[in-house]
Amino acid sequence: MGVNTEFLKVVLINIDVLAGPVVSLAYPLYASIKAIESKSPVDDQQWLTYWILYSLITLFEFTFAALIEWIPIWSYAKLIATCWLVMPYFSGAAYVYDHFVRPTIVSRLNAKNQTDNARSAQGER
Repeated sequence: MGVNTEFLKVVLINIDVLAGPVVSLAYPLYASIKAIESKSPVDDQQWLTYWILYSLITLFEFTFAALIEWIPIWSYAKLIATCWLVMPYFSGAAYVYDHFVRPTIVSRLNAKNQTDNARSAQGER
């Protein structure tokens, strides 16, 4: 009985290490393949936005690795946030993309396109 208790403690202490890859990579990979094969564009958007956010999180982690290692709950917070992004019930990826990423990126892309168009118009004169 003591061995089972110790095993359970080890699993609970390391749940972020065990569940992280499943939640952030394995399930989204499976769901992305299903989305590609389905006719609905809604699930395509969910998983494309998830992978964009996953890439941004990964870039953030690489950039600020020295600071993140000083935050003891980072791995647990990342696991909870990833669950929220991944679970279709919450549509967290779509929410973050629509409310934060898209307004920032699209406004900058539109400004760049307007600048490029103005330069092209001046070059044609």
